[in-house]
Amino acid sequence: MHPRRSPARIRAFLAALILPCSLLQGLIIQGVAAAPAQAADPLLSQGRPATASSAESAGMSAAAAVDGNTGTRWSSAFSDPQWLQVDLGSTASVTSVVLRWEAAYARAFRIQVSDNGSTWTDIYSTTTGAGGTQTLTVSGSGRYVRMYGTTRATGYGYSLWEFEVYGTTSGGPPPGGGGDLGPNVHVFDPSMSSASIQSTLNSVFTQMESNQFGLQRHALLFKPGSYNVNANIGFYTSIMGLGRNPDDVTINGQVRVDAGWFGGNATQNFWRSAENLSITPSGGTNQWAVSQAAPFRRIHVRGNLNLAPTGYGWASGGYIADSRIDGTVQPYSQQQWFTRDSNIGGWLNGVWNMVFSGVVGAPAQTFPEPPYTTLDTSPVTREKPFLYVDGSGNYQVFVPALRQNSRGANWPGSGSSIPLTQFYIAKPGDTAATINAALAGGLNLLFTPGIYHVNQTINVNRANTVVLGLGYATIIPDNGAVPMRIADVDGVKVAGLLFDAGSVNSPILMEVGPSGSSATHAANPISIQDVFFRIGGAHAGKATTSLVVNSDNTIIDHIWAWRGDHGTGIGWTVNTADTGLIVNGDDVIAYGLFVEHYQKYQVIWNGQRGRTIFFQNEMPYDPPNQAAWMNGSTRGYASYKVADSVTSHEAWGLGAYCYFNVNPSVVAERGFETPVRSGVRFHSLLTVSLGGNGVIAHVINDTGGPAQGTATIPVKIVNFP
Repeated sequence: MHPRRSPARIRAFLAALILPCSLLQGLIIQGVAAAPAQAADPLLSQGRPATASSAESAGMSAAAAVDGNTGTRWSSAFSDPQWLQVDLGSTASVTSVVLRWEAAYARAFRIQVSDNGSTWTDIYSTTTGAGGTQTLTVSGSGRYVRMYGTTRATGYGYSLWEFEVYGTTSGGPPPGGGGDLGPNVHVFDPSMSSASIQSTLNSVFTQMESNQFGLQRHALLFKPGSYNVNANIGFYTSIMGLGRNPDDVTINGQVRVDAGWFGGNATQNFWRSAENLSITPSGGTNQWAVSQAAPFRRIHVRGNLNLAPTGYGWASGGYIADSRIDGTVQPYSQQQWFTRDSNIGGWLNGVWNMVFSGVVGAPAQTFPEPPYTTLDTSPVTREKPFLYVDGSGNYQVFVPALRQNSRGANWPGSGSSIPLTQFYIAKPGDTAATINAALAGGLNLLFTPGIYHVNQTINVNRANTVVLGLGYATIIPDNGAVPMRIADVDGVKVAGLLFDAGSVNSPILMEVGPSGSSATHAANPISIQDVFFRIGGAHAGKATTSLVVNSDNTIIDHIWAWRGDHGTGIGWTVNTADTGLIVNGDDVIAYGLFVEHYQKYQVIWNGQRGRTIFFQNEMPYDPPNQAAWMNGSTRGYASYKVADSVTSHEAWGLGAYCYFNVNPSVVAERGFETPVRSGVRFHSLLTVSLGGNGVIAHVINDTGGPAQGTATIPVKIVNFP
């Protein structure tokens, strides 16, 4: 029996209900019933990130004291001192603090503020705390506020039902929702002439065709109707239909990506997308010759789809989801590809690694030859939110519903619509403080195309918040900030963003749930979709880890985490980055996982019952020598590491490649590393040495291999163990 719920404790509690009037009156004076009916200043702390010196159990974490629920609480270890702090997101003038104590309260404590979370100033102090509900009038300024307890009133720890901080932020009232989409969003409607639309499309493509590391960003939006145009799609350009369903917008022509700018080589056709429209292709076949970070979502192709560049030059990986291709998908020279929850008329061929999950018309499972890995259904999915125009001409964001064991395209599909008036429309130049104020005010967030520098973390703390980027909106952290953190809450959806590491090292570029997150989100997971990470290329960037997932049940649906191998600011000691993805949460699933060139493990999976469907990786190109790339006494780092403590994990369709062009004598001991247990299973794995530049000695643990030689022939393992 829990000591706090012993019969003696319950009897004492019941006896305390019979109190003399004088004692009851004294309790009211001390604050048991003295909390204000309505605070003069707004509540700043609810839903904000909270941390503590300790927690009695996982269910009594710091977050429970700022969740607005007086039925949940934070409780510390049974020792002194202990503290609880909350990050308000930006500097605030703090005017009052309300402490709603459980029976285990503080006799002596301080209220402190800080600008940096490390240097603290007292704004209240007492050695005669009486517990109950204490409403404290204070005066101080800071981003962080904490209760620092030095003496407990009981033998238990410190326990707060709620820790409420009131005051005003320096930014004034939160910004409003809605408004225009800015100059980098080009909206077309059927009343416009084909010539004028084509002129705009051509102008954008001329600017973006070879603009691989430029600052320009564009979104091409088509209102419902039919258009006779050809849209060539260059870098940082998204083309999207504004119908509720893809067939509401028809492009009679091409939505094309080719590789003429790069001599017929499509391996650098990154950062572009097509979404939510139909294509009736001229000539019967639409061309979409892309590599990483180029999703093809909610598209209906009334014909064939060619994934190769003109001349069948190299192409290296892509992603299709929630689409219908009436004809045949023709990969030709594509080395690997992932298709999820779609309908296809046929599939022509495979080179190294073709993976299908929940695809009607997919080829049967035949890996290793042909290299098809096929799952009949996708375990749990939620399609990406998208912008559309309703029947009254108003912008809405549609949020598709969660699906279990999904198969085939999901439209029209079920879900809910959120008016654009409930979104803060962010534009380049907006600060993190402004964005945080909008989020704290209850708005969702839509980033218009452009570059956003942030000097502090964007905190997404409210359940079911939608954060949607258009046209590869790019967030760059300054001064080593973590650009985005998501609280351990239900149903947050983040989609369509590019995080580009700044010149000062950031420890993380995006964190999903704080360390130690333990809440279950099985009924309403957090989802991360078409979110991309870059370290170097546009400038010398540094980030230790790109994405850390602490929240259970998270859905990762198409990411590309890339430590740059070309462009500006590239070098072994220049664009430094240890790991692309670390998963600490349980029951996390990843579809379309592209992680490349990091300097240690590319992926580390610590959580239980994780699943990955399709993984593409290239090891770092640039270890200067073997001594510079050692994992203890082991040569190099595996691309995909399942922690030794994991007892349940499963993955399908994984490829790891080496191209040690700086020093081809470098060896990686293995592509994949895992504990050997019956509950940890891998299917359809391969390793490749590209042109014989380096060696991967084994595929997984000490099984398979070596991948070597100029013939560039994969080494394949069907199942492990």
